[in-house]
Formats: sequence, C-alpha cells, structure tokens
Amino acid sequence: MIIFTDENIPPHLAKGFNILQAPESLKSGVPIEVIHWPEFSAYSEKDHEWMPKIAALNACMITQDIHIAKRRHEIELFRKSNLGIFFLKGKNKKLQLTIWEMVEILAKAWPEISKIAVNEKKPFGYDILYNGKIRKVAL
Repeated sequence: MIIFTDENIPPHLAKGFNILQAPESLKSGVPIEVIHWPEFSAYSEKDHEWMPKIAALNACMITQDIHIAKRRHEIELFRKSNLGIFFLKGKNKKLQLTIWEMVEILAKAWPEISKIAVNEKKPFGYDILYNGKIRKVAL
C-alpha cells in the first residue's frame, strides 16, 4: 500500500513518516510506503491527472486541498477512479498549517489513517481534523 502526500505538503514530511512507518510495516506484515507524490510523478499536475494515476496504483492521497470535496466534477472523478483520500485540515480555512502542526496532527491520526488505507473499500474520503481525529466525508 502506498500513501501519497500531495505537493502542498512538504516532501520531507513524507520521508519522515516513511521512515517511521517502516518498522511498523515489518511488525504488522502489511507494507505501507509514504511517498511525496511529486517525487513519484510531477509537480503541478491537475487533480484530474493525478486522481486516476493514484487509483490505478490502489494507493491513497493525503491532501490539504479541501476544495476537491466541493467541486462536482472532481467528486465524480474521485468516485469513478475509486480513490482513497484524506483531507488534512487546519484550525480554520484561512490559516495554513505549519510543518510542526502537520507532524503533530498526522502522528495522532496515523494509526487510523494506515488502518483505513489498508482495510477500507475505495472510494472513501476522510477529514483529518486539527485535533488528530478522523471523520468520514460523504462524497
């Protein structure tokens, strides 16, 4: 299983979580890699370009682009592609998360993120809230 982070999340965050996840994958026997999407594909890809590619890999995406869940054509593509997506949310819509806030939020939510990514049937969408809790999104 691959969990990608999008281009709006710093690349070193994916590398750090990949390092932390490696021994957990060995322990559980379920390999999970964490990869920054632009290192796998390209920067500045449009949503309609990366969604089918990630779905074809049976992978998931962590993104800060919460607007995907509001754009009708992207919701349709999300469903059609059979994608798993996690929306990383801040305190509010105006304030960007710092790298340390992202680390803290994802660290709290990671056990649930990895469990959902491996076990849940796609398509699915979840919000990763500022307190580290996860909430299913109706898409």
